[in-house]
Amino acid sequence: MSRLVVVSNRVADPRKPAAGGLAVALGESLQQTGGLWFGWSGTIVEDGPTGEGEMHKQQAGKVTLATLDLCREDHDSYYAGYSNDVLWPVFHNRLDLANFDAGFIGGYRRVNQLFARKLMPLLKEDDIIWVHDYHLIPLAAELRAMGCRQRIGFFLHIPLPPQIIMAAIPQHEWLARSLFAYDLIGFQAHQDVQHFERYVQNEAHGESLGDDMYRAYGQTVRCSAFPIGIDVDEFSALTHAKESRDMYDTMKREYSSRRLLLGIDRLDYSKGIPHRVRAFRELLANYPENRRSATLIQIASPTRESVDAYGDIRRELESLCGAINGDYGELDWMPVRYIHRMVARKRVPGLCRAAAVGLVTPLRDGMNLVAKEYVAAQDPADPGVLVLSRFAGAAEEMKEALLVNPYDVHGTAETVQQALQMPLDERRARHQKLLQRIRDHDVHWWRRTFLSALEGMPQVRD
Repeated sequence: MSRLVVVSNRVADPRKPAAGGLAVALGESLQQTGGLWFGWSGTIVEDGPTGEGEMHKQQAGKVTLATLDLCREDHDSYYAGYSNDVLWPVFHNRLDLANFDAGFIGGYRRVNQLFARKLMPLLKEDDIIWVHDYHLIPLAAELRAMGCRQRIGFFLHIPLPPQIIMAAIPQHEWLARSLFAYDLIGFQAHQDVQHFERYVQNEAHGESLGDDMYRAYGQTVRCSAFPIGIDVDEFSALTHAKESRDMYDTMKREYSSRRLLLGIDRLDYSKGIPHRVRAFRELLANYPENRRSATLIQIASPTRESVDAYGDIRRELESLCGAINGDYGELDWMPVRYIHRMVARKRVPGLCRAAAVGLVTPLRDGMNLVAKEYVAAQDPADPGVLVLSRFAGAAEEMKEALLVNPYDVHGTAETVQQALQMPLDERRARHQKLLQRIRDHDVHWWRRTFLSALEGMPQVRD
C-alpha cells in the first residue's frame, strides 16, 4: 500500500477530537499507511538569516506531522494577501472585494516553492500526494519542476468561479496551467466541474477528452466532483452526549413557547447573513402570527476582523439585528438573538436538534457542512426543516431541503414560512431521504472515492 502524504495550509493531529471530521477522516488513511501530513505550523516568526522559518516534526501515532514556520512577509503576502484577498473573494464571485496587489502573487508563489523544496526530501518513490485547497494551487507544478513524479491529487474545498470571473484574475492563466500539473482534481460540485470545463475550452483552448479527462497546456488531467461529507455516526453520537443534551434541554426550557430558527456561520461576506436577517424581518412583517412565537438565533463566529470587509459586515449585522429587536421586540421576547463568538462543537448538535428550521443560506459556498450537520442532529420522529441556498454546493445533493435564492429576500421569507407550516409527515419524509443521502456520501466515502481514483491514475505522466 502506498504511503499517503497530505499537504494543506494547516496541520492537525488526527487523534484529537478537536481536530474535526476532516482531520479524523484523513487520519484513517494516514495511520494505515504510516503517512505524512505537511503544512504551515501556524507560527509567524521574524525574518531569520535565511528568510525561512524552521521545520518541525512530531509523531502522532504512526503519522508524521511536518510543519514549517513562516516569516511575517511570506505570511502576509501568501496567506493574508493572495489566498484571502484575491482567491477567496474571486472564487466566491466577489470581484469588488479582491485586492489585486501585484506583490501578493510573488509571496504566494514563493511560499509554494518553499513548501515544495521542504517537502521533496521527505517523499518516497511510491507516495500518493493529496494537496488541499486554494492556498496551494501551484504546489504540484513546483514539485514537478523539482523532479517529483509521484501521483498528486488536488481538492478544492471552496467553489470554482465561472470562466468569466476566473479570467478577471490578472494571473489566471498561470493558476490554470498549475492545475494541469496534478493527476486528479476534485471539486465539491458538478457545477464546479462545468466551470472548469468551460475555462479549459474557452480560455486555455484545450479540450474535453471524455471520461472526466481534459487536455490543455500539453498536459492531461482528470477532473471530477467529489462532494465532501461529514462523519454522520460521530455527529449523531455527539447529539446524544451530555454537553449536547444539556444544550437541547436548555433551549427547550428557555424557548418553551417559541419556535427556533438557527443560523451557524463564520462572519464572512460569503455566508449571506444580512440577507437572512432581512428575510426574517420580512417574515415577521408579512406573517404576524410569527411575532412572539419565532426566534432567530444567529451565531456568527469571528473571522479576519482586521479586514475592512469583515468589519463592515459586522457593523451591518449588528445594526440590522438591533433594528428588528427595536421594532418588533417585547419585554419577554427578542426576535433575534445574535451571538458573535464561537460555540463549542460539542454543544452544536443540541442547538441544531432544538431548531425547527435550519437556515443555511450562503451567497456562495463550496459545500457547507452545517447543512449536513443540521440533518444529522434531528430527531427522526419530529425533525426540523432545512432551508438551503441553491448556491451552496450541498444543494446538488440535498434536493429534499427547501432551496432558496438568498438574494431574493421576499422569496426566502416565503420559504421560511413554508418550513414553519410544514406537516409532520412531510418533514419526516424529507428528513429520511436527506439523512440517507448524507450517510451514503459521508466523509469516509469522500476519502475512499478520491484516493481510489488517484491511486488508479498512471504514475508516469505524459
